[in-house]
Amino acid sequence: MTSLSPRANETESMHVGVFDSGIGGLSVLRAVRESMPYAVLSYFADSAHAPYGERADGHVLERSHKVAKHLIDQGAKVLVLACNTATAIAIDRLRARWPALPMVGVEPGLKPAVALSRTRRVAVMATPATLRSDRFERLAQTHAGTAFVHRIPCPGLAALIEGGDLAHPRLLELLAEHCASIKRFEVDVVVLGCTHYSFVRDGIERLLGPGVTVIDTAQAVANQVVRLSGPMRARTSMPISLRLMTSGDATSLRTVASGWLDVSCQVEAWPSV
Repeated sequence: MTSLSPRANETESMHVGVFDSGIGGLSVLRAVRESMPYAVLSYFADSAHAPYGERADGHVLERSHKVAKHLIDQGAKVLVLACNTATAIAIDRLRARWPALPMVGVEPGLKPAVALSRTRRVAVMATPATLRSDRFERLAQTHAGTAFVHRIPCPGLAALIEGGDLAHPRLLELLAEHCASIKRFEVDVVVLGCTHYSFVRDGIERLLGPGVTVIDTAQAVANQVVRLSGPMRARTSMPISLRLMTSGDATSLRTVASGWLDVSCQVEAWPSV
């Protein structure tokens, strides 16, 4: 396990702020960390308001503004919305408010899914808020082409994953129900349109079988963060600076993050954000 030094060398390194409604964005954070071992990373899990995908659009917009401002106040020079719902609802407004700040959003990987599909039939598993958004509609119109895109809303799934018990009977039941629906459509590519779903990717792949490719966009997001960050000196001999914050339960985030990131994680509680 790596020992972390929070905010070390912040004045000399690129500072990337990452947020999600909860633990889901840790999948993106891990990819960013692996791609930018020299960066200062701040992650905010807005777990007191998770999951965004089952909240009203106005609430998601308000929370996204508050969390983004908090990360910017902490020194973030690049902002990553590691949440499909926050990206769909809030990123355009955030860019308008902070036009000089590079921002990277997370969207369902529909373009690579269509390119991979041999049957021209793909499915997108996502929260109801993501699938009903204008941004997803534009994404589908731009990249679906001649492929048929099956939209699979998964209400309740992100909330159960946020709970941390990946063996919870209701979670396993929901996965089985959604995967059974997907198999009826005879798709050969499934897109994970919620960062929370990365935590149960193995279960989804097992239920769908070897004939179905499951993709997410964590590495693509990390690659875009690297591009926007510009040239920086690698700091492979220095401790990685990683700061985790949450509006919810710090112990829960610490437990999940320590396993997912394979590091000893200190978590700060920020209920006032």
